[in-house]
Amino acid sequence: MKIRFDQNAETEHLQAISFYESQQKGLGGNYLNDFEQTLSSIISSPLRFRVLRSPDIRSVSLDKFPYKILFRVAIDEIQILAVAHKRRRPDYWLVRI
Repeated sequence: MKIRFDQNAETEHLQAISFYESQQKGLGGNYLNDFEQTLSSIISSPLRFRVLRSPDIRSVSLDKFPYKILFRVAIDEIQILAVAHKRRRPDYWLVRI
């Protein structure tokens, strides 16, 4: 299944990598590994994650970092709407749906 990032979600993801790498060498790579493992789980079985909001917006948390991926499943793709820090600006991403 194809993955499509909202432009803002991609920016959030890249900023998180950059931030963690600036804090400690290699930490950005650790974040990226965690993100990619979570994304693999989404790709393998996207409907297993709970619906957070209508219409069919789902959420899954990264295992080791305080971020969640907000996405929805379209006919032929998974749309990544946000890569959101779990303790900052709740629901700011709603304007993207």
